[in-house]
Amino acid sequence: MNLTGNWSYPTNIKFGAGRIKELPEACAQAGIKRPLLVTDKGLAELPITQRALDILDSAGLGRDLFAEVDPNPSELNLAAGCAVYRAGGYDGVIAFGGGSGLDLGKMIAFMSVQTRPVWDFEDIGDWWQRADQAGIAPIVAVPTTAGTGSEVGRASVITNSVSHEKKIIFHPKVLPSVVICDPELTAGMPQFITAGTGLDAFAHCVEAFSAPYYHPMSQGIAIEGMKLVIEYLPRAYAEGNDLEARAQMMSAALMGATAFQKGLGAIHALSHPIGAMFHTHHGTTNAVCMPAVLEFNAPAIRKRFDQVTGYLGIKGGFDGFCDFVQEFNDGFAIPRQLSSLGVSVDPLDQLVANALSDPSCGGNPITLNTENLRELFLQVI
Repeated sequence: MNLTGNWSYPTNIKFGAGRIKELPEACAQAGIKRPLLVTDKGLAELPITQRALDILDSAGLGRDLFAEVDPNPSELNLAAGCAVYRAGGYDGVIAFGGGSGLDLGKMIAFMSVQTRPVWDFEDIGDWWQRADQAGIAPIVAVPTTAGTGSEVGRASVITNSVSHEKKIIFHPKVLPSVVICDPELTAGMPQFITAGTGLDAFAHCVEAFSAPYYHPMSQGIAIEGMKLVIEYLPRAYAEGNDLEARAQMMSAALMGATAFQKGLGAIHALSHPIGAMFHTHHGTTNAVCMPAVLEFNAPAIRKRFDQVTGYLGIKGGFDGFCDFVQEFNDGFAIPRQLSSLGVSVDPLDQLVANALSDPSCGGNPITLNTENLRELFLQVI
């Protein structure tokens, strides 16, 4: 199968192995002549990043890099990045990496022209309309993991370093102009990152499918995204250089982030405050939370899962799906409790409060409140 394509939905996507070499063309397509490549600290010195900088340099686009990006990027990282962007006279951002590099790169492009604090653009109501749209910098996104799907997202997750809350910052112009999805860039991922990011994509699809809103397009994308993860994540985990599996997982990541326009739910409402306070890996945290959330949501979602588990290759309807999810996690060495990741119940009241204020909370098919969130946190921790 030829896993290469040029797609225009939900944005311009150049998909296929080896397509990182088209980075200069992607910049030209986005109208960028002087790019700043933004990535996280761990990726900055790796060969894939240096290759991207070499490609830019050879095309006369320089090799300027900002890599002061934490695993859960904060407004402090954002302020530093915006200062570098403004001082350097750049006209666009290449957001390069996993969720943290992509999210912060997108926010630097967005906030470089804003005068209000970033928290004024949280994904609440029409707060995004507060933004000065003129001069928001164009973005080229290059994912190096297959999970978050931030490369096709209109929002970024930024951690408030003071309150230790994860905030979703939204604006339509945060959607990258051009995306390069090159599965070769993901071939070197270690197994635990392959699993955690892949299960993040799975969680996006599961929660989008579970959300109570009417959005048939997202519903269909979520089903196919689940199927791709079920079929190809074990292969990518077992053999990191399986480019077919890597490509299909990159597609699943795109699909998860596209599907969750329909909504997210309790999995993310739990994992966002946990990640902000304990700095756990987001996708791994989602995976640990998923079995408990599925059980909690069972009265509202059983019927819809019963209708699709056959297509997913799972016997036993919803109950079979729940059994599968736990076995799937176990196969990737995902712990069954978050205490194994260093999470404690000490800040339980704050975790509950932050979950209730998370935008994901409203997309859960069963209404979340202080009491049931408290029980869910105790169960997953």
